[in-house]
Amino acid sequence: MPVFQEYEPAGDCACKGCAQRRRSLARARAIAPRDGGHPSARGARRALVLATAAGVVLSGGGVAAARTTPPPGPVSHDEPGSPQGRPAPLHGPKGGPVGKPGAPGAPSAAKRIDRSTIINRAKLWLDAKVPYSMSEYWTDGYRQDCSGYVSMAWNLGTNEWTGSLHTFATRITKDELLPGDMLLFHNPADPNKGSHVTLFGGWADESRTHYIAYEQTKPATRKQVTPYGYWNNAAKYLPYRFNGVTGGIVPEGQGPDGKPATPVAKAFPGAATFGPGRTGDHIEQLGRMLIDRGALRFYPQGASRRWTDADRLATQAFQRAQGWTGADADGTPGAHTWRLLVERQGKDIPPVPETAGPGGVRAYPGAAVFRPGSAHDAVTALGRMLLAKGFGTYYTSGPGPRWGEADRRAVEAFQRAQGWRGAAADGYPGPETWRRLFA
Repeated sequence: MPVFQEYEPAGDCACKGCAQRRRSLARARAIAPRDGGHPSARGARRALVLATAAGVVLSGGGVAAARTTPPPGPVSHDEPGSPQGRPAPLHGPKGGPVGKPGAPGAPSAAKRIDRSTIINRAKLWLDAKVPYSMSEYWTDGYRQDCSGYVSMAWNLGTNEWTGSLHTFATRITKDELLPGDMLLFHNPADPNKGSHVTLFGGWADESRTHYIAYEQTKPATRKQVTPYGYWNNAAKYLPYRFNGVTGGIVPEGQGPDGKPATPVAKAFPGAATFGPGRTGDHIEQLGRMLIDRGALRFYPQGASRRWTDADRLATQAFQRAQGWTGADADGTPGAHTWRLLVERQGKDIPPVPETAGPGGVRAYPGAAVFRPGSAHDAVTALGRMLLAKGFGTYYTSGPGPRWGEADRRAVEAFQRAQGWRGAAADGYPGPETWRRLFA
């Protein structure tokens, strides 16, 4: 595209454009700013000169190119002006487009890719904790916002946005969702600030009320159990399947997260299978069974093969739901606990009580309470406890019920004080963070 600069034609040029220019300039000069003329008159004259030059070069077609639309203001890298950018080509390490500009929004750019590869690509940003930005580009060339993340996972040749991602996909139903599909909310009334997209990673419970979402949001890439279709505007999130995906179903033997399915073991594998430092399929099976019995709040990122405090607390909650106490409710699954879970017998874990838990410690309210836009009295209680323990630096005013960045940063400081790093110190309180705070 030509780069236009100011062009000053000869003062006696007789062409129609220059004659009109001289008349306009004469009118503009008639009223000086000091005499009440508009101070932007000089800017108008400069724009007119630009339009005249474009008309000389392009025989009139350049006037449209010289529109006086105000340039965008500077982009704040601390607080993006909007949650997502517009369609753009991939960018190189210096921030500029790679090669020739692509054709954003062109479905023909789709490449063939299988579901496992989509999930593995999504995990690359998750492992790197790519910071959220609607103006920055990661080392792979993709924009660091929600739509750039899905563009990357699907290996598109361009950075798309929520208004164009659907052109690369086909609408499906909730029951058809498989890992690698997307849940898209595009709000035409406020497309930049009011839209979002997540990557579907599999169902978190058998009732299909929650799923594992991979998403790019503040402060960085995350994977977490999420209500279907999202924390807010849930009904407006629509499921789509990428047109380039190969193998319309998850290959036999794979689980909902694109990993080998956890075998359903009915026989109790032994107490030594569970506990700190243990890893195995039986631990993941335990987590999934507990989630299906009401323990979802203990698993903000879903069940895993590694034993954590989430497993202990969830198991203990299930045991207490049966009326057990003492050593029978120590959080370690025994043969009886296992049998009740496998055969779907016994009582489910009740919803979180608003009263204090055992020992006077307030019960953990669940991960969903501590998410952007959430409001709950537990957030206020959390903030007050952080203040009491000396982690209130980030609060400019008293803690309130709405979860915000001050809460997250205060929680992160507390977590780091425990010696935790990485995902264990992301600023979002889990059961163990909660227990230590209120102990």
